[in-house]
Amino acid sequence: MTRRTDWAEYEYTASGAPRGRGTGGDTGSAVDGEDGHGGAPFGGEQSYGSGSPGGGSRDGGPRRGRGRRRRGFGEATDAEDGGGLSSSRAEQGAPPGDPVEQARAICLRLLTGTPRTRKQLADALRKRQIPDDAAEEVLSRFEEVGLINDSAFADAWVESRHHGRGLARRALARELRTKGVDSTLIDEAVSQLDSEQEEATARELVARKLRSTRGLDRDKRLRRLAGMLARKGYPDGMALRVVRQALEEEGEDTEFLGDEGI
Repeated sequence: MTRRTDWAEYEYTASGAPRGRGTGGDTGSAVDGEDGHGGAPFGGEQSYGSGSPGGGSRDGGPRRGRGRRRRGFGEATDAEDGGGLSSSRAEQGAPPGDPVEQARAICLRLLTGTPRTRKQLADALRKRQIPDDAAEEVLSRFEEVGLINDSAFADAWVESRHHGRGLARRALARELRTKGVDSTLIDEAVSQLDSEQEEATARELVARKLRSTRGLDRDKRLRRLAGMLARKGYPDGMALRVVRQALEEEGEDTEFLGDEGI
């Protein structure tokens, strides 16, 4: 006979579980290189480190601290996403042969570390060879009680990665697609950013990178500044406008630049 699952005792037990839209918390500026006063949304660690106002990374973002790279918001290690050989105590305590209990233990452990999307958890369960019907039951129930919330995940991802790493909407949407977030939810999340906010962040990034290009010839400065913005997902037209204005303020002649791209 199948054991009855008492879901109530597991509701909202995972530390850092999504509570709804707009829970990303305060984040710092991409130029300041600060993680923000509120830390990573949902309690997860952010992938950008704090840096001094005068220093920057090679691509214009905040400089990372030395040592081992910190795990980013929503990122799982191989062991945590189901690829590791060892099991947590929660999994070991699950009744042997009960795939629903095993799936629930795996998901709770992963959600305790940092928020995940439904696809990330489904992939982890698949790696652990949890049957599809058991995985579907657990994932659906976790979604129902709010332990899985792809909409809140996407909102927090956009806020964290834009303010922390200076990523534009195009790059943010690409990252969320790799996390398995539905395209409708991605569109809603990236719509938090408008063109004015993107351009303001692009100007901050260029202003910071500009210092490290002084002394180089004009064309090389252009390529470096434009390349940095392109890697972060900024449109060519916006990148051209921002780079041109920054170089003009430095006294460079920008008449050679066209209006259709770099």
